[in-house]
Amino acid sequence: MEHLIRPVRADEWHKAREIRLAALQDPVAHLAFLDTYEAAVARPDEHWQERTAGAAEDGDNIRQFVAEAPDGAWDGTVTVLVEHRGATSLIGDVPTVQQTQVVGVYVRPAARGAGLADALFRAALEWSWSLEGEPVQRVRLHVHEENTRARAFYRKLGFVPTGAHMPVQEGHDGALELEYEVRRPVTR
Repeated sequence: MEHLIRPVRADEWHKAREIRLAALQDPVAHLAFLDTYEAAVARPDEHWQERTAGAAEDGDNIRQFVAEAPDGAWDGTVTVLVEHRGATSLIGDVPTVQQTQVVGVYVRPAARGAGLADALFRAALEWSWSLEGEPVQRVRLHVHEENTRARAFYRKLGFVPTGAHMPVQEGHDGALELEYEVRRPVTR
């Protein structure tokens, strides 16, 4: 693999915006993202600047990783959010353990099958396990019940369904987001 897997830098908001917009145009975007291209493209530059700065390499509670090609193009991305034990999470539940949540997973179609998603997830998991303070006990994600390709990929990476689920946002006629997790490796 020729790509460099690394965290975004705060000044790279143009590239962060571009890959997000590309992700939202993917044929399964309606299953994979709780956002639309139309809403995202209308957001002002300040939104993208703040979003990228918040997920940059020097942040504490969120990290966006990218797969950067030798020519500087970004061919994939994943974001990881810290969810503190006892505090309300992004989705409104209250974790009983320190955990992180993976969101915004995307690899450009032309780059799929080259191991980029695996490498992005390795970076996300390594970052999660390396955080200082209370150790992260699990990494979770939510996947639309009809997104069979993503569900199979997450299982291949070692994520397992927890049995927890939540309804997808309005307009999805009772569809569910299923929770998957991977637990912190036991060290001896």
